[in-house]
Amino acid sequence: MADAEIGLIGLGTMGSALALNIAEKGFPVAVFNRTAQVTRDFHRESGELASRVIPTESLEDLVAAIKPPRAIILMVPAGDPVDQQIKALAPLLAPEDLVIDAGNANFHDTNRRANAKLPVRFLGMGVSGGEDGARHGPSIMGGGNRADWDRISPILTAIAAKAEDGTPCATWMGEQGAGHFVKAVHNGIEYADMQMIAEIYGLMRDGMSLPALRIAEIFEGWNEGPLQSYLIEISGKVARASDPHGGQPMLDVILDRAGQKGTGRWTAIEAQHLAAPIPVIEAAVMARNISARLDERKEIQDRFGPAPQPCIIEEPILERALIAGKILCYAQGFAMISAASEKFGWSLPLPEIARVWRAGCIIRSSMLNDMAEALTEHPDRNLIMAPAFATRLEDSLPALRQVVVEATRQGHPLPALAQGLIWFDMMRTGRGTANMIQAQRDFFGAHGFERLDGRNEPHGPWGS
Repeated sequence: MADAEIGLIGLGTMGSALALNIAEKGFPVAVFNRTAQVTRDFHRESGELASRVIPTESLEDLVAAIKPPRAIILMVPAGDPVDQQIKALAPLLAPEDLVIDAGNANFHDTNRRANAKLPVRFLGMGVSGGEDGARHGPSIMGGGNRADWDRISPILTAIAAKAEDGTPCATWMGEQGAGHFVKAVHNGIEYADMQMIAEIYGLMRDGMSLPALRIAEIFEGWNEGPLQSYLIEISGKVARASDPHGGQPMLDVILDRAGQKGTGRWTAIEAQHLAAPIPVIEAAVMARNISARLDERKEIQDRFGPAPQPCIIEEPILERALIAGKILCYAQGFAMISAASEKFGWSLPLPEIARVWRAGCIIRSSMLNDMAEALTEHPDRNLIMAPAFATRLEDSLPALRQVVVEATRQGHPLPALAQGLIWFDMMRTGRGTANMIQAQRDFFGAHGFERLDGRNEPHGPWGS
């Protein structure tokens, strides 16, 4: 009997959590994992939801268990595994059946699949929130044919996180790989937000010699103000945690080598193709790459000595610096989304993107409500020019400048916060120094230039 409203393939951490979320919201879900024992164990451990979980041990059984026209979510690793899974499913499905890639796919792969004239319908869907979000309500960013999204949206909006006003954090972003592109930018902002918090943590730990519990108290206090967000909240929690094996602060026993899955790197690479500057995100990716060079860093420290010196900065100054950094980072991210919207013809809904990020996802924060409002009023204007954020920047930029200057003077690296400040200083400079670059280019390559007075003299007087 075809009893399931939807199917799901891949019962790893995220797939299992998403399947339980679907079942909990009242939708029978058929599940399949290539290792049959995993499927059996999942069904057995589904508890009171087991009656709405239909375990299957072959793709044929999975397809047969779903009501037509079928919809099947793929929660498998990005790249070739997705192509292989679609290839295996295609002979079993009807042309109107829908395959949904909900993994961390590169949006170029999603574009390719959307344009490949597959024998079935196809959607790419970004899902953010980690295991807890998948289980209790993620942020969902859909991409593909609008009719396909509309067909499956009752389930997706039911399982999505809900903002404070009750709005589901699930929206169609546009055609082809639009959803996965927005998810990639989300992850880039996530990298940057985490990096800026880590930089401020480093100043408190190494520059101000604050113990972990005091740092926890500071983060907890900030989470009651303008910086209220999931990442600030969990930063306070991890700073407060103790190592169960020795009682030390947990942060003090964790190796400072950060992992990454590549989505932040994809964002940085794509920004170069779009000519959309996102230096805060690029700095965060760079910082993770440097963190991996642990042995090399220790060798260089042995040669040049530990650089950081005491750096006493008042806590409210640190808070305002982080506020400025966050605004500048998000402004860059939304500007990149706008550039992609124009290049790919997606008409990406910037205000809706801000609203989708308000709950469920890793970068959720109270600021996104104001960002959604600002982008609704002027979607084509840089976020830092919106009155509400321009005022906040006027208040917080002096603190960011003070923190960057003092930290740099004493040898504390703040790559993301510093790059935010540099980007702002360049953006507010009406006449920069690229005229020198244009003159150099014309001198050695006869590339030409534009004149301020508009005269039609494309080359300078420097001869051949």
